[in-house]
Amino acid sequence: MSDAAPEDPLALVGSWLAPRDVATTTMTLSTIGLDGYPSARTVLVSAYDGRRVHFHTDARSRKAAELAAVPRATATVVWPEAGRQLVLTGDVGVVTAEEAWVAYAARTRYLQVLAWVNDHQLAALPDGERRARWAAFERDHGEGALDAPETWVGFAIDPVRVLFWQGATDAPSNRLAYERRADGSWTLERWPG
Repeated sequence: MSDAAPEDPLALVGSWLAPRDVATTTMTLSTIGLDGYPSARTVLVSAYDGRRVHFHTDARSRKAAELAAVPRATATVVWPEAGRQLVLTGDVGVVTAEEAWVAYAARTRYLQVLAWVNDHQLAALPDGERRARWAAFERDHGEGALDAPETWVGFAIDPVRVLFWQGATDAPSNRLAYERRADGSWTLERWPG
């Protein structure tokens, strides 16, 4: 990161979440568990629309229940090979049906099938039975793209805090910490790495 940090961090988020990489980029999504403890899991980044980071899941999932109870989350994206980390904290809302459909259509066949069959009932079965049910679903639904199941839901984090970390092997690491003001502008602080 250069000394000239942008006033608005969202453009820098966009350059770090380059569109060519979003389909394979994962993030650790941290929510507030229903028991009050933090809850974290790794999910795919579905899109970045210039303001919000999108992700998708099953409406019956634990994270969907947690977001319904407390619609706030932190997402952490790490690029070890580039020595970079991006942390976004903000309010979470449900995306439009169109946005959810676009994200589902962009998923691989494997991930589309996973959205249909991977539920609590299947998870409780022995491995052999889970595999047999997967194979039966594949046989029954052909090889083409699938429509999204009714339980497919998308969320987007609208950041109120953004943290960029850039490591270095020959100098101190660099952290830019942004916080959104009530008027929509951003404050910036430089933190030690």
